[in-house]
Amino acid sequence: MDVKTLCLGVLSRGPHTGYEIRKQFDSGPFAHFQDAGFGSIYPALRRLTEDGMVACEEQPQDSRPDKKVYRLTAAGRQALFDAVNRAPGLDKLRSDFNFVLFFADLLTAKQVDRLLAERIAHHEAVLEQLESCDLSTRTAGEAFVTRYGIAIHRASKAFVEQHQHELIGSLLNAKVAE
Repeated sequence: MDVKTLCLGVLSRGPHTGYEIRKQFDSGPFAHFQDAGFGSIYPALRRLTEDGMVACEEQPQDSRPDKKVYRLTAAGRQALFDAVNRAPGLDKLRSDFNFVLFFADLLTAKQVDRLLAERIAHHEAVLEQLESCDLSTRTAGEAFVTRYGIAIHRASKAFVEQHQHELIGSLLNAKVAE
């Protein structure tokens, strides 16, 4: 999904500043399945404003630059509708963690053990956040995606916990053989 569509999706939930949009991908409802940074959000908002899909209102602030609050226009709502009515592309997992572990033979067993422990802790933190959501206040789609995220993180955590000894053992055996 392109960043313009991601911004339209966030703005469909109400007006937001660029900072608030970023927070939706950092710690909000989109955090466990999408990512968008300031470097892509602000250019997308500028383009969406130019294309009439988003309106921007500047709100004065004391001792600070004006705050820009963006809201979805009718054209933006239609663009979001059109985007979600197209078949989504296939998911492609992009993972620095997987890339590093692909080259685990270049690391020590201790380094890999630490990485695996950090990944387990990451899954636990995400699970805590997702499981604390009150799904009764969510739309059916939001609740489904939250439960799906819970299932993915539980499965990922369980896999690492159940198979970490195999990777660590393999690395230790390789060091002994040297």
